[in-house]
Amino acid sequence: MKGRIVIAEDDARQARILSLYLEREGHSVVVAEDGLRAVEEFRRRVPDLLIVDVMMPNLDGHDVCRIVRDESDVPILLLTARSSEDDVLVGLDLGADDYVTKPYRPRELMARVRALLRRHHRNALDSELVEYSDLIIDFGRREVRRGDEIIELTTSEFELLAALVSTPGRVFSRFELLERVMGFDHDSLERTIDVHVRNLRRKLGDDAHDPRYIATVVGAGYRTP
Repeated sequence: MKGRIVIAEDDARQARILSLYLEREGHSVVVAEDGLRAVEEFRRRVPDLLIVDVMMPNLDGHDVCRIVRDESDVPILLLTARSSEDDVLVGLDLGADDYVTKPYRPRELMARVRALLRRHHRNALDSELVEYSDLIIDFGRREVRRGDEIIELTTSEFELLAALVSTPGRVFSRFELLERVMGFDHDSLERTIDVHVRNLRRKLGDDAHDPRYIATVVGAGYRTP
């Protein structure tokens, strides 16, 4: 899966190395040296993926993530030197799909890129519609609708909902959902799933204490009610 990728990275050496790896895999790459330029390039090029460093001048990566997510469901991969759990989860809570902590292994980063692009474009020709409660899940358009309303979801949120409705009532552990949502054997924090579930519930108008769409199974994971 080849794509148009915008890299937001103020470290010129890191940006150059990352560009070389991506171009070697056939991707078209544009580098933005700060957050403002990253937003400009996103709006100009409509990329298939954004790779965003958290620590940048003008606008930091979290601000970029917030702005982009208000306008698009394009996958966002965060690069962060902040390895604490809370710091990582802030970016995910703002709508990022995945993250890699610095220093990273280029092969791991390329695997993450391939997985995000594959997930974003998967089932593009599949016209299957699934009804779940009062929702219509359109796998061809990768949309979720309630009546005439389109509920805007990120790639990770869509994949999470699709995994849960694939087997109604089955309890999925956080690790299982990580594998399904991220698309490969993933070493991210399992709390990543909790953030995506919280964001998904908010967009669906679901109540964790009286769930209509996603129920928490304490100590086990999540399922459909």
